[in-house]
Amino acid sequence: MPNVSRRWFPLGAVAVLAAAILAFPSLAPNPYILSSGVVVLNYAVLATSWNFVGGFTGYISLGHGALAGLGGYATGLLVTRADLPSFVALLVAALLVAALAVPLGLAALRVRGASFVIVSIALVLILLLVFQSWASLTGGSRGLVVPRPFPGLLRPEHHRVFFYLYAALLAVAVLTWWLLDRSRFGLGLKAIREDEDKAEALGTPTYAYKLIVFVLSAAFTALSGGLYALWFGDLDPVFQFSVLTGSYLVLMALLGGVRTLFGPLVGALIVGTALEYFKTEFGSTPLHLVATGVLLAVVVLVMPDGVLPAIAAGWRRLRPGEQSSIREMTAADLAEQRHRSRHDDRSGPQGDRPAAGETREEVHG
Repeated sequence: MPNVSRRWFPLGAVAVLAAAILAFPSLAPNPYILSSGVVVLNYAVLATSWNFVGGFTGYISLGHGALAGLGGYATGLLVTRADLPSFVALLVAALLVAALAVPLGLAALRVRGASFVIVSIALVLILLLVFQSWASLTGGSRGLVVPRPFPGLLRPEHHRVFFYLYAALLAVAVLTWWLLDRSRFGLGLKAIREDEDKAEALGTPTYAYKLIVFVLSAAFTALSGGLYALWFGDLDPVFQFSVLTGSYLVLMALLGGVRTLFGPLVGALIVGTALEYFKTEFGSTPLHLVATGVLLAVVVLVMPDGVLPAIAAGWRRLRPGEQSSIREMTAADLAEQRHRSRHDDRSGPQGDRPAAGETREEVHG
């Protein structure tokens, strides 16, 4: 029975979550709440995209907001300058950002730790200056207006359509993360996270692995940014290339559980909802940032490993008789289990007969 419940409980939770997301547009009391739902789903996709790098390799990037901004501007420029259909432009923009992520990754992934964080911040600031200064192409500080892909829809229906588009993109991102987590490639990425030098010594091509997952993360991030451009319709370089966006993504993933499948989604639901609520309460003042920071500090102090790991730990404490999986055992647990197995093998039908070369005292010692 425990095995059955352990197998079906996650599937039931996923089904409930999917049903709640799909039912939200019908339950939203007004268009503003529905538009807030679109923003939260945007954060969920971005945080899940960030988790491809942060969750698997342990590299903390504050520059993913810049990749989303690139996706948004590339989509908008392909629609307005190249006259491409909106969703063709979205896919082409994602491919362009993924291609650009190759040289960016080749440069940034040569460093680790705090140096990588600084490089990712520098990327955001450089792109902000470029897109602000290149007014003839990007519109500069005036921004870039992107035509709506569904001009005949009223604003509530427009929000509804993009809510479902974001839900579909989130499902693809989560499924990709899940498949990656169970692949040999994902195992190599997690080896990098635990000890990159040891993984390299054991034959894992760490640099190539990091580059591949960085490009994959950039593609999903660009898709989310491009979808935002088509939904919102007005791009501002100060907002699109903001260090705050990257910081939000890191906080969302850490809050939900950075090494878990649905951790970034849970973190986005908490932080994104809090941001929208505090913006409504405090307007454009910095107080909404202060309130969000206090909320995060409280949750992190209570659940330092994230919401989902804390829930999982509480569930295990409620079921002390349930045997832990091999992944959850410590080295001491495994050593003790091996010792007991050897003892049981020697204490078979023939009694406590010592093995060859051992005394009875060694067997029972």
